[in-house]
Amino acid sequence: MGAEANSKEFRREDHELDKAFSAVLARLTGGISPAALSMAYLDWACHLAAAPQRQIEIAHGAWHAARRLAERSLHFADPNRGPWDLIKPQANDHRFSKPQWTTQPFNLFAQAFLLGEDWWHKATTGVRGVDPANEAIVDFSLRQLLDVFAPSNFAATNPEVVEKTFQSGGENLVFGWQNWLADLMQVLQPGRASDSTEFVVGKSVATAPGKIVLRNRLMELIQYAPTTDKVRPEPILVVPAWIMKYYILDLSQHNSLVRYLTDHGFTVFMISWRNPGAEDRDIAFDDYRSLGVMAALDTIGQIVPNTRVHAAGYCLGGTLLSITAAAMARDGDDRLRTVTLFAAQTDFTEAGELTLFINESQIAFLEDMMWERGYLDTTQMAGAFQLLRSNDLIWSRVSRDYLLGERAHPSDLMAWNADATRLPYRMHSEYLRKLFLNNDLAEGRYEVEGRPVSLSDIHTPMFVVGTMRDHVAPWKSTYKVHYEVDADVTFVLASGGHNAGIVAPPDEPGHSHQVRTKAADAPYLGPDEWQGSSPRIEGSWWPTWITWLEQQSGTLGPPPRLGTDHSADLGIAPGGYVHT
Repeated sequence: MGAEANSKEFRREDHELDKAFSAVLARLTGGISPAALSMAYLDWACHLAAAPQRQIEIAHGAWHAARRLAERSLHFADPNRGPWDLIKPQANDHRFSKPQWTTQPFNLFAQAFLLGEDWWHKATTGVRGVDPANEAIVDFSLRQLLDVFAPSNFAATNPEVVEKTFQSGGENLVFGWQNWLADLMQVLQPGRASDSTEFVVGKSVATAPGKIVLRNRLMELIQYAPTTDKVRPEPILVVPAWIMKYYILDLSQHNSLVRYLTDHGFTVFMISWRNPGAEDRDIAFDDYRSLGVMAALDTIGQIVPNTRVHAAGYCLGGTLLSITAAAMARDGDDRLRTVTLFAAQTDFTEAGELTLFINESQIAFLEDMMWERGYLDTTQMAGAFQLLRSNDLIWSRVSRDYLLGERAHPSDLMAWNADATRLPYRMHSEYLRKLFLNNDLAEGRYEVEGRPVSLSDIHTPMFVVGTMRDHVAPWKSTYKVHYEVDADVTFVLASGGHNAGIVAPPDEPGHSHQVRTKAADAPYLGPDEWQGSSPRIEGSWWPTWITWLEQQSGTLGPPPRLGTDHSADLGIAPGGYVHT
């Protein structure tokens, strides 16, 4: 067993020529492993070749769709036939939602495309014997390819573009060309500053007043100034993910979760992670726990001694916080009063379409790509997330920016999203292998300081938020915490997605959420049954969290001091690391 392990480690750490070749290949494939993609298609093709009845069904489906489309084409001007009588776009497909798409012949173009898309989906799924993961890869990759040819992506077949071209005398195409050139320059010059000065860190976003109270090689700890005369005794430590800048939780004044918490009498500490470079290639996943969460708790203990802490983690920061809480519980460290998770997974078996990029071949390919630079580049991470919502994040932008010649009005959330970060080689490799690929945390194999941790050791009350349209951490995946921990769990299902569902200020319309508390000794309720029976509340989930935190906190008292005796020269918020 030891020899086998050493052999695997040798193969992973040596063969530098192979790694260099994979790194070059990765530039051409956008970071997607050709071997993983080929094996998935081979699995599908071989099983389909051995399934004659399934082939007949697929062929019949193609003939039936073609016959219906031909018949519709002969009568496309018939006023008695309504739009979308052949096939309707799915609810989350907004490409053809404008009323212009109900006119002919554009409606026929759209239906022809949707029929083809539906046929390919049926052809690539339901083939007996195909591995479900390979089936999902084939279906997903073909959908990405088909999306390129959607009629909404071409000026002549997009009625919105045709209409605007006639109205503006072609001015929209000129503006679209200028937009394309500007984006091309941004790609060719990655370090080139954005033309937008509306959202600047420290001036218009990330402006909550505070002080840097700790700085190490991995993070800065911000303590925010109180905005009330009295505060709750228990401070809040927020652990954001390091795949994002922390200030998504401190955007503009009207949608800053930090300001909302301080305005309700809480002392808030925030970790601001440093953006790693090539010199940080060997930073481990556990370094984020020891130099991040644990170092922050030590400093908070100096500022607010003998007081337990409300800890909150967002996305990957929530996963890290769960590991930390389990290790602390194992070791008898009771400094955590509560644990809150925002769109964070602890079990990765149902992590949505993001898992399509996670298998041995793909991870090895990513490792080779990161080995050359020492980190995962920002474009690779952003590209993976964009593919999950390509219609909204890629092709809708192509249509709007380049064909209609428009630009979306900038927002603080868009500016934050463009402020991407890198991921160190070792940390990302460990994260993908131990959590995504092997699911070590959920299955009790994840080790901290040489010993395994178990989420079942967590007994502190938990507040867990999932978001309805989350493509990164699907809410049913975050819901699994119910049977992993031995604690009272208050679960919230919020409207919106991974980011917009979390940044949900109470004054902003359109938000809603469901909430329900399960006691530690109460019977388990499945996610579908939970969703069907839990009360729905119109409005943001933020007030619900504040009420829960107040119930878990002591009486109001004077605010603690700002910083420690050793933090006087560290500067003020937002600090220096947020600019790296």
